[in-house]
Amino acid sequence: MLDGNTSANDTAEHASGDGETDLPLCEPKEHGFKPAPVINVTPSSRFLQVELELNAHLRRLTFSEPVRYIYNPLEYAWDPHRCYVEKYCRGGQSILFLGMNPGPFGMAQTGVPFGEIRSVVDWLKITGEVGHPEDEHPKRRITGLACTHKEVSGARFWGFFRKLCVEPAQFFQHCFVHNLCPLIFLGASGKNLTPPELPAGEREALLALCDIALCQAVEALGVSMVIGVGRVAEQRARRALSAAGANVRVEGIMHPSPRNPLANKGWEEVAKARLEELGVLSLLNNM
Repeated sequence: MLDGNTSANDTAEHASGDGETDLPLCEPKEHGFKPAPVINVTPSSRFLQVELELNAHLRRLTFSEPVRYIYNPLEYAWDPHRCYVEKYCRGGQSILFLGMNPGPFGMAQTGVPFGEIRSVVDWLKITGEVGHPEDEHPKRRITGLACTHKEVSGARFWGFFRKLCVEPAQFFQHCFVHNLCPLIFLGASGKNLTPPELPAGEREALLALCDIALCQAVEALGVSMVIGVGRVAEQRARRALSAAGANVRVEGIMHPSPRNPLANKGWEEVAKARLEELGVLSLLNNM
């Protein structure tokens, strides 16, 4: 059995990334999460606290075959992740784009959802030091913002919004981007394993915790619409938010993954048409 624990560097000290107040990392409870303090904090500091609480719970999980390696970029890549949240998580954003979990050459390297290197460094202007998980697959080394591999899904995702909005401020005025699950799972060969590929019991234990954290994040952000990027993220968000009684609209767009033949035929046009249908395109289009 493998433990999902990786060492975090000073995460608790940075929980209040906006300089408002230092929030302690809440201890896990047997049933549910200990509520986070909500006095004198900004949306970004509340959001970071939700993630730190989720990390504490995820460390208690174990995973069996086919999982052999577990990376949590919210621990070893906390620096650039915190930079991303502090820079772009604001009050008044109405839309949350929700991915499933990190890709090996995206968020696993940068700490940013759909975090293809060039988009993160050149467009989003994210900085920060990236460490390493305790146990790395020799074929899936973490090189952080120096990574030279292209993450196709992230390049398509952020590239599309860069064309549409030109400047990040236009996009983040109305939107934020998050992943349901922060963990990346690798098999013995280095193959990326998505949560649906995990053993059923372990998958449900994982996603039950992620569902709770999603509901807390949505409450902290105050968004009115969650757009799942891919069917799995959409379905999971709809289930979690409905069960929590949240008054949030849940929709979805096609995932830009190269594993998806339809995405390879022109993801941008499909995404653009879908966002227009949802009434989102007019908020983002800089033309």
